[in-house]
Amino acid sequence: MLKVGLTGGIGAGKSEVSRLLVGHGAVLIDADRIAREVVAPGTPGLAAVVEAFGEDVLDADGALDRPKLGSIVFADPEKLAVLNEIVHPLVGRRSRELETAAPDDSVVVHDVPLLAENALTALYDLVIVVDASPETQLDRLVRLRGMTEDDARARMAAQATREKRLAVADIVIDNDVPLEALERRVRDVWAELVRRAHVPQQPPQE
Repeated sequence: MLKVGLTGGIGAGKSEVSRLLVGHGAVLIDADRIAREVVAPGTPGLAAVVEAFGEDVLDADGALDRPKLGSIVFADPEKLAVLNEIVHPLVGRRSRELETAAPDDSVVVHDVPLLAENALTALYDLVIVVDASPETQLDRLVRLRGMTEDDARARMAAQATREKRLAVADIVIDNDVPLEALERRVRDVWAELVRRAHVPQQPPQE
């Protein structure tokens, strides 16, 4: 099994790279999706979030109002840290369960938005960073996700800097390119991942 950490700033296009890697045969473990599961209605995770932030973060159906919670925590680093302390251990536990269930010869890609921020590189055999310029990120967030410019900038500022993400990369995928070029780059990266997955591991030195 080859364990790959995949990360990138918000709006960099990490989800598109994940989709392409799955198309090539990767087993995807999506931290964002798991983060939604662990705070679904009726979970201990949601109860802990409500205890920390109040019932105002729930919608009319009793589910987490993610945009409202986001507007609170991304404007306040201390509140963001509180949320992370609740959610990250739950996500980590579920991610390990899914990884254990994958076939032994898999290339397992962990899609982890905050990999650099939380110093998680040691969990993976290698780290891929999807990179895009801040201008590209901002444009995508405003134009494609409908965020206000202020909200988009706040979310970008709450993450690691571009330089910090690139510093942890074993492989960088440039996503300031047309889709066709991205597809070619991901195809090449996949070939490298498969090669590494099937290289026999060297025994530890005495």
